Amino acid sequence: MKDFWGSLPEGFVAEALALTTPRDASRLSSVNSFFRSAAEWDTVWASFVPPECLVESVDGGRGSMKEVYLRLCDHPILIDEGNKSFWLDKLSGKKCYMLAAKQLSIALMDSPSCWRWTSIPESRFTEVAELISVCSLEVIGNVKTSILSPNTTYVAHLVFTTTSEAYGFEYRPVEVCIGPYEDNKNTRMVYLDPLAQSRRRLRPKRRIGIFGRGIFGNYDAVPSPCDDNCPKHREDGWFEVEIGEYFNKGGDAVEVAMSIMEVKGGNWKSGLIIQGIEIRPKKCL
Repeated sequence: MKDFWGSLPEGFVAEALALTTPRDASRLSSVNSFFRSAAEWDTVWASFVPPECLVESVDGGRGSMKEVYLRLCDHPILIDEGNKSFWLDKLSGKKCYMLAAKQLSIALMDSPSCWRWTSIPESRFTEVAELISVCSLEVIGNVKTSILSPNTTYVAHLVFTTTSEAYGFEYRPVEVCIGPYEDNKNTRMVYLDPLAQSRRRLRPKRRIGIFGRGIFGNYDAVPSPCDDNCPKHREDGWFEVEIGEYFNKGGDAVEVAMSIMEVKGGNWKSGLIIQGIEIRPKKCL
């Protein structure tokens, strides 16, 4: 078998590896030294780099194509005047984006008593949106499917954190939704309170007296906090909560809307800090 592979032109094997995925190419490189050598060819990794990034990398002379690919995976770059972040999923090579808060439509964003723009060092963007005080929360982002990788299931997440004085999200979930503007989009409910699961265990046993109204008024009518609808702590220190999934077939120019809303509870909210909405490929186990 070794003699068989050794009899093949290395460039031929490199062309074949270019038709696979970054994960497959990396796995095959561990088979033997012949595959390992072929997997280092620029031909292989250039096939995993989007054309617009490929032209810039070649013109700039920035190392091998594998180095360019890994740099695009590990170091997101800012585009669209710094209001959008772009990188590649390391295993699949699919495109990933984060829309900055500046690219989102946030109700009452222009009212200083409701929201304010601020800068924090932990954010990849120059400004984030900090909630001062609102009764109704409405945040909407949109993305054109033409910039996404085709034949890919994407998952959208709200990326955020909270201040030490945050309130209004403790016992009420928010409605989230993703889908084309013209479609009837299905909504689901998620929690923006990182401590939602522990708070649930401390809720009043009976809905009587003052606990029959206010923040506890519909407590048993909403889904219980669980791993699927509660924020998860990210490696970069932020929290994220899933908005939903969207399959991008490709070949069209559909605009997909992603929304986060809480307009029915009537309670005041404060202390939410939004970095943006992240759209990345769904992980395949």
